[in-house]
Formats: sequence, structure tokens, C-alpha cells
Amino acid sequence: MSHIFDWIFNQYQGIPTHLIVLEVIAIIFGLLSVWYSKRENILVYPTGIISTAIYVYILLVYQLLGDMLINAYYFSMSIYGWYLWTRKVDETHFIPITRMTTRERRTAVILFVVAILLVVGVYEVFDKWQSWFSYVDILTTAIFFVGMWLMAKKKLENWTFWIIGDIISIPLYLLKGMVLSSFLYVILTVIAIYGYIAWKKNLNKSPETLLK
Repeated sequence: MSHIFDWIFNQYQGIPTHLIVLEVIAIIFGLLSVWYSKRENILVYPTGIISTAIYVYILLVYQLLGDMLINAYYFSMSIYGWYLWTRKVDETHFIPITRMTTRERRTAVILFVVAILLVVGVYEVFDKWQSWFSYVDILTTAIFFVGMWLMAKKKLENWTFWIIGDIISIPLYLLKGMVLSSFLYVILTVIAIYGYIAWKKNLNKSPETLLK
């Protein structure tokens, strides 16, 4: 076990202490956000806003521009989702979890393509191509762009995108030296699987409270 901890800490040699502390804080709030999302709890958004704001700064330092952009996007979409989740279908019930419509599937495809083009443009402008890392970063960015939009709209399929993106992100962050964030994505993958199961059970049910 000590060898594992030694290996983890060795990955952070030379990294400023404040970045390590910020990463830990972002991880904690990121976990809370996904956990609250699984429970269909409105606290998913304030906790997510804190986590994404911190990650925007960290990812800028690490030059992971795609993930930096997606966290900035998360920040804005969290505000949008916060508004949508608090809308009511009647006096006592909030909007339910539903499946994607045909129109929303088309929109998701468009959003995926636009996200790829946007991040490719950013990499070109700032000349930040770093071997295959950059291409994987672009792919996960597009996947998470769609996932976040679907979560804001309370669509069951958002979990599918989170699961795929989380699995891809595990080796990406590990190879980049962000070991704690890599472990975070392992945990997020597990929570996302349970989130899908939990949301499927509540499909088309309008909740009476958003604090569970």
C-alpha cells in the first residue's frame, strides 16, 4: 500500500502546493455534485459550480484547453440547469426525468459536432497540440458538452454520455500526472452507472421536492 501512496505523491513532485489543494477541493465538490445529481437533488448545481470554477483555473495551468473550456461551459450550464430544474409542472411538482425526443437527438448531434469544431479551433489558434492527448481531450470535451446539456434538461441519456466520457478520461488524466483527478473519474464512472439506474426508476415521475 505504501508503494501506491509513494507513486501517487511522486506524480505531484514539483507541483505548487496551492494547485494540489485546489485540485482536492475541486474533487470533493465534483463528487458531491455527481452524487446530488444521482439523487435528483438541486444541490448538484451549487456544488458543481464551485468544482468547475476551480477546474477552469487548474486546467488552464495544465494547458488542457478542451477540458478547460468544458468546465467553463459546465459553469454556465449549471446556472441554466438550476433554472430548469426548479420549474414546476403544477403547484406541487417539478419537471420530471424524461427520455430524449427525436428533435433533441438531432440537437445533441449538432452540439457534439460544434463542440469538436470549437475546441479544434482553440487548439489551432493557441498552437497547443500535444500529440494524441489533444485529440482525446477534444473527444471527451464533445461528449461532456452533450452530457451536461442533457443533464440540465433532465434527460435519462445524460448518464450514458457521462459514463463514456469518464471512462476515457481515466487514462488521460493519469498520463497527464493528475493522479487524483484520474481516481476521481473512476469513482464518477461508478456513480454514473448507479445514477442511470436511479434515474430510470424515476422516469416520468414529477418530484415534489428537489432536496433529497
